[in-house]
Amino acid sequence: MNYPNITILGAGTIGLSWAALFAATGRNVSVYDPSPDTPQRLSKFVEGASTTLTALGWHHAGDMSRITLVADPAEAVRDADFIQESIPERLALKHALYAAIEPRLKPDVIIGTSTSGLRLSELQTGFQHPGRLILAHPFNPPHLIPLVEVMENTQTDTGVLQRAVDFYQSIGKVCVQLHKEVPGHIANRLQAAIWREAIHLAQEGVASVEDIDKAVAFGPGLRWAAFGPTTLFHLGGGAGGIRAFCDHLGSHVEDWWNDLGSPDLTPAAVNTLEAGMKQVLANTSNQDLAAQRDKMVLQYILARAKS
Repeated sequence: MNYPNITILGAGTIGLSWAALFAATGRNVSVYDPSPDTPQRLSKFVEGASTTLTALGWHHAGDMSRITLVADPAEAVRDADFIQESIPERLALKHALYAAIEPRLKPDVIIGTSTSGLRLSELQTGFQHPGRLILAHPFNPPHLIPLVEVMENTQTDTGVLQRAVDFYQSIGKVCVQLHKEVPGHIANRLQAAIWREAIHLAQEGVASVEDIDKAVAFGPGLRWAAFGPTTLFHLGGGAGGIRAFCDHLGSHVEDWWNDLGSPDLTPAAVNTLEAGMKQVLANTSNQDLAAQRDKMVLQYILARAKS
Protein backbone atom coordinates (compact mmCIF):
# COMPACT_ATOMS: atom_id res chain seq x y z
CA MET A 1 0.00 0.00 0.00
CA ASN A 2 1.12 3.54 -0.70
CA TYR A 3 0.13 5.24 2.59
CA PRO A 4 0.15 8.82 1.27
CA ASN A 5 -0.52 10.42 4.67
CA ILE A 6 1.97 9.80 7.47
CA THR A 7 1.88 11.10 11.03
CA ILE A 8 4.95 11.46 13.22
CA LEU A 9 4.25 11.54 16.95
CA GLY A 10 7.31 12.89 18.73
CA ALA A 11 9.95 15.02 17.04
CA GLY A 12 13.09 14.06 18.88
CA THR A 13 16.12 12.83 16.98
CA ILE A 14 14.32 9.70 15.76
CA GLY A 15 11.03 11.42 14.91
CA LEU A 16 12.75 14.18 12.96
CA SER A 17 14.68 11.63 10.95
CA TRP A 18 11.54 9.64 10.17
CA ALA A 19 9.76 12.85 9.11
CA ALA A 20 12.57 13.81 6.74
CA LEU A 21 12.53 10.35 5.16
CA PHE A 22 8.76 10.06 4.72
CA ALA A 23 8.53 13.55 3.23
CA ALA A 24 11.44 12.81 0.88
CA THR A 25 9.47 9.87 -0.53
CA GLY A 26 6.73 12.28 -1.62
CA ARG A 27 4.25 11.64 1.18
CA ASN A 28 2.32 14.18 3.23
CA VAL A 29 3.67 14.23 6.78
CA SER A 30 1.97 15.61 9.89
CA VAL A 31 4.22 16.11 12.91
CA TYR A 32 3.16 16.44 16.53
CA ASP A 33 5.54 17.44 19.31
CA PRO A 34 4.73 19.79 22.21
CA SER A 35 8.22 21.32 22.39
CA PRO A 36 8.14 25.02 21.43
CA ASP A 37 11.35 24.75 19.40
CA THR A 38 10.02 21.94 17.18
CA PRO A 39 9.58 24.15 14.06
CA GLN A 40 13.20 25.30 14.13
CA ARG A 41 14.59 21.84 14.86
CA LEU A 42 12.44 20.24 12.17
CA SER A 43 13.40 22.72 9.48
CA LYS A 44 17.09 22.44 10.34
CA PHE A 45 17.03 18.65 10.35
CA VAL A 46 15.13 18.29 7.07
CA GLU A 47 17.53 20.69 5.37
CA GLY A 48 20.55 18.90 6.82
CA ALA A 49 19.30 15.47 5.75
CA SER A 50 18.42 16.53 2.22
CA THR A 51 21.83 15.79 0.68
CA THR A 52 21.85 12.27 2.08
CA LEU A 53 18.25 11.59 1.04
CA THR A 54 18.89 12.94 -2.45
CA ALA A 55 21.87 10.61 -2.78
CA LEU A 56 19.60 7.73 -1.75
CA GLY A 57 17.34 8.60 -4.68
CA TRP A 58 14.45 10.42 -2.99
CA HIS A 59 13.35 13.27 -5.27
CA HIS A 60 11.46 15.25 -2.63
CA ALA A 61 14.33 15.49 -0.14
CA GLY A 62 14.28 18.76 1.78
CA ASP A 63 10.73 19.63 0.71
CA MET A 64 9.25 21.27 3.81
CA SER A 65 5.99 21.94 1.97
CA ARG A 66 5.09 18.30 2.52
CA ILE A 67 5.41 18.59 6.31
CA THR A 68 2.76 20.13 8.55
CA LEU A 69 3.15 20.79 12.26
CA VAL A 70 0.01 20.03 14.27
CA ALA A 71 -0.46 21.13 17.89
CA ASP A 72 -3.00 18.45 18.87
CA PRO A 73 -2.03 14.75 18.58
CA ALA A 74 -5.64 13.68 17.94
CA GLU A 75 -5.86 16.16 15.07
CA ALA A 76 -2.46 15.06 13.76
CA VAL A 77 -3.63 11.47 13.28
CA ARG A 78 -7.06 12.27 11.83
CA ASP A 79 -6.11 11.56 8.18
CA ALA A 80 -3.14 9.30 8.85
CA ASP A 81 -2.73 6.08 6.87
CA PHE A 82 0.39 5.18 8.84
CA ILE A 83 1.67 6.51 12.17
CA GLN A 84 5.25 6.38 13.45
CA GLU A 85 5.29 6.98 17.20
CA SER A 86 8.64 8.12 18.59
CA ILE A 87 7.91 9.90 21.87
CA PRO A 88 10.17 9.45 24.96
CA GLU A 89 10.57 6.00 26.48
CA ARG A 90 8.12 6.44 29.35
CA LEU A 91 5.27 3.94 29.42
CA ALA A 92 2.76 6.26 31.13
CA LEU A 93 3.49 8.97 28.58
CA LYS A 94 2.95 6.61 25.67
CA HIS A 95 -0.27 5.28 27.18
CA ALA A 96 -1.60 8.82 27.63
CA LEU A 97 -0.83 9.59 24.00
CA TYR A 98 -2.49 6.40 22.79
CA ALA A 99 -5.63 7.20 24.75
CA ALA A 100 -5.71 10.68 23.21
CA ILE A 101 -5.41 9.51 19.62
CA GLU A 102 -7.40 6.27 19.59
CA PRO A 103 -10.85 7.88 19.10
CA ARG A 104 -9.60 9.69 15.97
CA LEU A 105 -7.82 6.81 14.22
CA LYS A 106 -8.92 5.61 10.79
CA PRO A 107 -10.12 1.99 10.88
CA ASP A 108 -7.18 0.54 8.93
CA VAL A 109 -4.33 2.77 10.15
CA ILE A 110 -1.11 1.12 11.36
CA ILE A 111 0.84 2.48 14.32
CA GLY A 112 4.54 1.61 14.42
CA THR A 113 6.27 2.40 17.70
CA SER A 114 9.96 3.28 17.52
CA THR A 115 10.55 2.14 21.10
CA SER A 116 14.05 0.85 21.68
CA GLY A 117 13.41 -0.88 24.99
CA LEU A 118 9.74 -1.14 25.96
CA ARG A 119 7.87 -4.32 25.18
CA LEU A 120 5.01 -4.50 22.71
CA SER A 121 2.72 -6.25 25.19
CA GLU A 122 3.07 -3.50 27.79
CA LEU A 123 2.57 -0.80 25.17
CA GLN A 124 -0.60 -2.48 23.88
CA THR A 125 -2.32 -2.00 27.25
CA GLY A 126 -2.59 1.69 26.36
CA PHE A 127 -5.13 0.91 23.63
CA GLN A 128 -8.67 -0.38 24.00
CA HIS A 129 -8.16 -2.07 20.62
CA PRO A 130 -4.42 -2.76 20.29
CA GLY A 131 -4.52 -4.78 17.09
CA ARG A 132 -2.98 -2.08 14.88
CA LEU A 133 0.04 -1.34 17.06
CA ILE A 134 3.30 -3.05 16.11
CA LEU A 135 6.90 -2.75 17.22
CA ALA A 136 8.86 -0.90 14.52
CA HIS A 137 12.21 0.04 16.03
CA PRO A 138 14.65 1.78 13.66
CA PHE A 139 18.37 2.31 14.03
CA ASN A 140 19.58 5.87 14.34
CA PRO A 141 19.40 7.83 12.09
CA PRO A 142 16.40 6.13 10.42
CA HIS A 143 16.53 8.31 7.31
CA LEU A 144 19.90 6.68 6.57
CA ILE A 145 20.24 3.33 8.39
CA PRO A 146 18.06 0.64 6.75
CA LEU A 147 17.35 -1.59 9.76
CA VAL A 148 13.86 -1.77 11.31
CA GLU A 149 13.10 -4.38 13.98
CA VAL A 150 9.43 -5.43 13.82
CA MET A 151 7.20 -7.56 15.98
CA GLU A 152 3.59 -8.66 16.28
CA ASN A 153 1.86 -10.90 18.83
CA THR A 154 -1.43 -12.65 19.39
CA GLN A 155 -3.20 -9.31 19.90
CA THR A 156 -2.07 -7.96 16.53
CA ASP A 157 -4.68 -7.89 13.79
CA THR A 158 -4.10 -10.32 10.92
CA GLY A 159 -2.04 -8.87 8.10
CA VAL A 160 -0.98 -5.70 9.92
CA LEU A 161 2.67 -6.66 10.34
CA GLN A 162 3.05 -7.80 6.74
CA ARG A 163 1.50 -4.59 5.46
CA ALA A 164 3.93 -2.59 7.57
CA VAL A 165 6.91 -4.65 6.38
CA ASP A 166 5.86 -4.18 2.75
CA PHE A 167 5.65 -0.44 3.33
CA TYR A 168 9.01 -0.15 5.06
CA GLN A 169 10.68 -2.24 2.38
CA SER A 170 9.18 -0.01 -0.31
CA ILE A 171 11.16 2.92 1.13
CA GLY A 172 14.44 1.04 1.37
CA LYS A 173 14.20 -0.50 4.82
CA VAL A 174 15.47 -3.94 5.82
CA CYS A 175 13.12 -5.53 8.37
CA VAL A 176 14.01 -8.22 10.89
CA GLN A 177 11.28 -9.88 12.92
CA LEU A 178 11.33 -10.71 16.61
CA HIS A 179 9.45 -13.88 17.58
CA LYS A 180 9.81 -13.34 21.32
CA GLU A 181 9.90 -10.27 23.57
CA VAL A 182 13.28 -9.44 25.09
CA PRO A 183 14.48 -6.13 26.55
CA GLY A 184 16.35 -4.13 23.91
CA HIS A 185 15.14 -6.29 21.00
CA ILE A 186 17.93 -7.71 18.78
CA ALA A 187 20.45 -5.15 17.55
CA ASN A 188 20.68 -3.15 20.78
CA ARG A 189 21.47 -6.32 22.72
CA LEU A 190 24.19 -7.24 20.24
CA GLN A 191 25.84 -3.83 20.38
CA ALA A 192 25.46 -3.78 24.18
CA ALA A 193 27.41 -7.06 24.35
CA ILE A 194 30.22 -5.61 22.22
CA TRP A 195 30.30 -2.40 24.26
CA ARG A 196 30.41 -4.32 27.55
CA GLU A 197 33.61 -6.04 26.50
CA ALA A 198 35.03 -2.78 25.09
CA ILE A 199 34.52 -1.16 28.52
CA HIS A 200 36.11 -4.14 30.23
CA LEU A 201 39.18 -4.00 27.99
CA ALA A 202 39.57 -0.25 28.60
CA GLN A 203 39.21 -0.56 32.38
CA GLU A 204 41.70 -3.42 32.47
CA GLY A 205 44.22 -1.29 30.58
CA VAL A 206 44.40 -3.71 27.65
CA ALA A 207 44.15 -0.83 25.16
CA SER A 208 42.93 2.74 24.91
CA VAL A 209 39.28 3.54 24.19
CA GLU A 210 40.36 4.90 20.82
CA ASP A 211 42.27 1.77 19.83
CA ILE A 212 39.48 -0.54 21.01
CA ASP A 213 37.07 1.34 18.74
CA LYS A 214 39.60 1.11 15.90
CA ALA A 215 39.86 -2.64 16.47
CA VAL A 216 36.14 -2.90 15.73
CA ALA A 217 35.93 -0.33 12.93
CA PHE A 218 38.93 -1.60 10.96
CA GLY A 219 38.52 -5.30 11.75
CA PRO A 220 35.31 -7.23 12.34
CA GLY A 221 33.16 -4.13 11.81
CA LEU A 222 34.07 -4.09 8.13
CA ARG A 223 33.02 -7.70 7.73
CA TRP A 224 29.86 -7.22 9.81
CA ALA A 225 28.78 -4.53 7.37
CA ALA A 226 28.59 -7.27 4.75
CA PHE A 227 27.25 -10.22 6.78
CA GLY A 228 26.43 -11.09 10.36
CA PRO A 229 28.80 -13.01 12.65
CA THR A 230 27.36 -16.50 12.11
CA THR A 231 27.47 -16.20 8.32
CA LEU A 232 31.05 -14.92 8.49
CA PHE A 233 32.15 -17.76 10.76
CA HIS A 234 30.43 -20.16 8.34
CA LEU A 235 32.64 -18.74 5.59
CA GLY A 236 35.61 -19.05 7.95
CA GLY A 237 34.93 -22.78 8.17
CA GLY A 238 35.72 -23.23 4.48
CA ALA A 239 34.04 -26.10 2.69
CA GLY A 240 32.85 -27.52 6.00
CA GLY A 241 31.01 -24.33 6.89
CA ILE A 242 29.87 -23.46 10.40
CA ARG A 243 30.31 -27.02 11.69
CA ALA A 244 33.94 -27.08 10.63
CA PHE A 245 34.50 -23.67 12.20
CA CYS A 246 33.02 -24.82 15.52
CA ASP A 247 35.03 -28.07 15.43
CA HIS A 248 38.25 -26.18 14.77
CA LEU A 249 37.88 -23.05 16.90
CA GLY A 250 34.93 -23.74 19.18
CA SER A 251 37.00 -24.53 22.25
CA HIS A 252 39.01 -21.31 21.81
CA VAL A 253 35.84 -19.26 21.46
CA GLU A 254 34.53 -20.83 24.67
CA ASP A 255 37.77 -19.84 26.41
CA TRP A 256 37.27 -16.24 25.22
CA TRP A 257 33.66 -16.29 26.42
CA ASN A 258 34.76 -17.45 29.84
CA ASP A 259 37.29 -14.62 30.04
CA LEU A 260 34.90 -11.83 29.01
CA GLY A 261 34.28 -9.12 31.57
CA SER A 262 31.03 -7.97 33.18
CA PRO A 263 31.65 -4.31 34.02
CA ASP A 264 29.08 -1.96 35.51
CA LEU A 265 28.67 1.64 34.37
CA THR A 266 30.17 2.97 37.57
CA PRO A 267 31.45 6.57 37.83
CA ALA A 268 34.96 5.21 37.32
CA ALA A 269 33.92 3.40 34.15
CA VAL A 270 32.21 6.49 32.77
CA ASN A 271 35.32 8.54 33.59
CA THR A 272 37.42 6.07 31.60
CA LEU A 273 35.09 6.35 28.60
CA GLU A 274 34.92 10.13 28.80
CA ALA A 275 38.71 10.45 28.96
CA GLY A 276 39.00 8.16 25.96
CA MET A 277 36.47 10.16 23.94
CA LYS A 278 38.32 13.40 24.70
CA GLN A 279 41.31 11.88 22.93
CA VAL A 280 39.15 10.86 19.97
CA LEU A 281 37.63 14.36 19.75
CA ALA A 282 40.90 16.22 20.23
CA ASN A 283 40.89 17.54 16.66
CA THR A 284 37.21 17.39 15.74
CA SER A 285 33.70 18.06 17.04
CA ASN A 286 30.65 15.89 17.63
CA GLN A 287 28.99 17.48 14.59
CA ASP A 288 31.97 16.75 12.34
CA LEU A 289 32.22 13.21 13.67
CA ALA A 290 28.52 12.59 13.00
CA ALA A 291 28.87 13.99 9.48
CA GLN A 292 31.84 11.72 8.85
CA ARG A 293 29.86 8.72 10.11
CA ASP A 294 26.88 9.51 7.87
CA LYS A 295 29.08 10.08 4.82
CA MET A 296 30.85 6.74 5.27
CA VAL A 297 27.61 4.84 5.90
CA LEU A 298 26.00 6.47 2.86
CA GLN A 299 28.92 5.47 0.66
CA TYR A 300 28.60 1.89 1.86
CA ILE A 301 24.83 1.77 1.29
CA LEU A 302 25.19 3.16 -2.23
CA ALA A 303 28.00 0.72 -3.03
CA ARG A 304 26.01 -2.21 -1.68
CA ALA A 305 22.99 -1.22 -3.77
CA LYS A 306 25.16 -1.48 -6.90
CA SER A 307 26.67 -4.84 -5.98
